[in-house]
Amino acid sequence: MLEISDLVTTYGPVKALDGVSISVPAGKITAVLGANGAGKTTLLRTVSGLVKSRSGKVTLGGQDITRTPVEGMVRLGMAHVPEGRGVIAELTVEENLRLGGLWRKDDDKAERMEEVYEQFPPLDKRRKLSAHTLSGGERQMLVVGRALLAKPKVLLLDEPSLGLAPLIVNQIFTLVRDLVDRTDLAVLLVEQNAKSALGIADTGVVLNLGRVVASEDAKTLLADEGLRHAYLGF
Repeated sequence: MLEISDLVTTYGPVKALDGVSISVPAGKITAVLGANGAGKTTLLRTVSGLVKSRSGKVTLGGQDITRTPVEGMVRLGMAHVPEGRGVIAELTVEENLRLGGLWRKDDDKAERMEEVYEQFPPLDKRRKLSAHTLSGGERQMLVVGRALLAKPKVLLLDEPSLGLAPLIVNQIFTLVRDLVDRTDLAVLLVEQNAKSALGIADTGVVLNLGRVVASEDAKTLLADEGLRHAYLGF
């Protein structure tokens, strides 16, 4: 389990996160929702070590990882897929995937690669093609697949639906839900598309100006019309 406790992150005098506490259980999807500027991306960047918190604590499996360097986070079992589908366009699909497992010393990389191809069939058909030939949805599959090559315990997903057609968004989210249902992977999903995110999440957390204003079962949040109109825009 990933535990975020009283996390405070500042940019100069501005508190981007103001005492945020969230639990992310294994085998569950926790969706973090809110308007632009609510602190969603800062939360993921702080949890993964890209941004240093001012105070608070992050634990993974009971181990305090708050001050762990980014490379240490990966070795402890955390994978962060940032916003923007950052593939290396000049490399093939397979070469991009291999980057995800470079630091691991185990011998099952080829087996894990085939598992990723099984989970994302469009990548299997394009494994020898350059990444620049992929569609936006296929690039999103590629960056998620690359993260899975590291065999993470926790997956941080930042705006995976950004810029994608609704049909592709549904496909990506269905794949993530299926993956979590078959494993003990804990997913912390930051998403602007609140309705789609709550459709696959177990728990929803709403941020506003760096503070948690709601934390409920996803179905409960979907049914709360007042909260949806106030913070989620649908």
